[in-house]
Amino acid sequence: MKAGKHADDIRTLVRHLDKPPEAWRRKDLLRYCLVNGIRVLNLRYPSFDGKLRELRLPVNDKRYLERVLAAGERVDGSSLFPGLFDAGSSDLYAVPVYRWAFLNPWARDELDVVCRFADRDGEPAAVPEGVLSAAAAGLRERTGAELQALAELEFYLLLEREDDRFSGKTQRSYHQSAPYVHGHEIAGKILRHVAAVTGRVKYCHAEVGYIDKLESEDPELDGRRVEQFELELELMPIDELGTWLPVARWLIREVAARHGASATFVPKLDEGMAGSGMHLHLALARDGENVMLGEGGELSADAMRLVGGLLGRAGPLTAFGNTVAASYLRLVPDQEAPTRICWGRRNRSSLVRVPLDFRTPRRLDQAMNPDEDGPYPGDLARPTIEYRSPDGTAFAHLLLAAVTLAVEEGLTSPDSLDLARRLEVEGNVFKRPEVKDALERLPSTAVAAARRLADERSFFEAGGFPPRLVELVIEKLEAEADEGLDARLRALPAAERLVESRRLMHKDLHKH
Repeated sequence: MKAGKHADDIRTLVRHLDKPPEAWRRKDLLRYCLVNGIRVLNLRYPSFDGKLRELRLPVNDKRYLERVLAAGERVDGSSLFPGLFDAGSSDLYAVPVYRWAFLNPWARDELDVVCRFADRDGEPAAVPEGVLSAAAAGLRERTGAELQALAELEFYLLLEREDDRFSGKTQRSYHQSAPYVHGHEIAGKILRHVAAVTGRVKYCHAEVGYIDKLESEDPELDGRRVEQFELELELMPIDELGTWLPVARWLIREVAARHGASATFVPKLDEGMAGSGMHLHLALARDGENVMLGEGGELSADAMRLVGGLLGRAGPLTAFGNTVAASYLRLVPDQEAPTRICWGRRNRSSLVRVPLDFRTPRRLDQAMNPDEDGPYPGDLARPTIEYRSPDGTAFAHLLLAAVTLAVEEGLTSPDSLDLARRLEVEGNVFKRPEVKDALERLPSTAVAAARRLADERSFFEAGGFPPRLVELVIEKLEAEADEGLDARLRALPAAERLVESRRLMHKDLHKH
């Protein structure tokens, strides 16, 4: 089927089942499949590299379909999570989660459903998504708060240069529109598909980055026009974000491929060009109500403790959120990417910032439409904290689980409030050397991040991370062998430095 053939009329299960996803039961999906001629059931689940895997099952008859929906299928954990399971004891169950079902965007007779993993006893398996689920549940149980999160997925589209008209300008593509954005149609299809599947999309837009003709030793990259976009997901419980992140990334890549392009989430593609991050926005809720603001509209004690928790574990968190050498070529001064452990209000030079939250003394609608006299929505403000260092190479489930543990520590530690107060900064820290130099630096290489994680691994293991899983992350970071990379690059002649930098940036094009 051609790309997007029925993109404009993708049927949502919400509409057809006439109930919200959390109310879906096995009988609902079973009836839908049998009544609507579903021929293939796709079980989907993430592996260690964050990619969404699939197992395609024919819908033979009602009895077979009910069995699969009830208990899923057996899968090989040693292949999905290399190094985590011994081949002699690696079987897992991939079990459908009914609220995570969706209609396949390209095949009317296929139903997809995201699964969770269970061990031989039927208990949640000790794999990344299980660690995240347990961390989120533990936070709710021990603090009475729910941690909500959204992700800003930045990515580059790699396009054939079929048209030399309307070329973009370097670092000037933020919110650019067609015809000056050649990937506009692809981005539009991405928006429609991810919104239809997840129901969790906030917006999609062109980002700053633009490279008119990239040079690379990789033939998939060499000579391509490269345009940066961002897809932002909506605020949701942090364990739900862990479900939809790999689905959204799969859809982004799939839509691009069906249009003859490629999408990549690598953190950097060329020197001096905008890198791609995966910023997280975080909020705390109690009894369903956002509790990030206190009296007078200032940050609440809970929000300040959240900030303190993130800053207190910022070093080892980098190990989960920035996992390749190129990650640290993005985390450099004056590129709107953080290098120092601090926070600020509306401050894009800090690791953590407090963005605008739609609270204004004057109604925004009446400021621009003086004759507007209708009621103003009362739920516009949803204040969040933005955590800015992660990128698309993150071990997403582990990053979200580690963030959850750091936030819980912040909520329960007597020192987190003082830490947050001490590390608040004003203005661009890169233009204030006396401020910048007094702040602790984030790890500057993958090897340094591995060292920080090794130093503090007991904290994460006490929070439910299996020791072998922590060791795997450390091993993968150490394998980047990038200690002293900055000095090595500076010692090279300019032309050689550029070639080596590009090699490092491009080696992980589709690794995550």
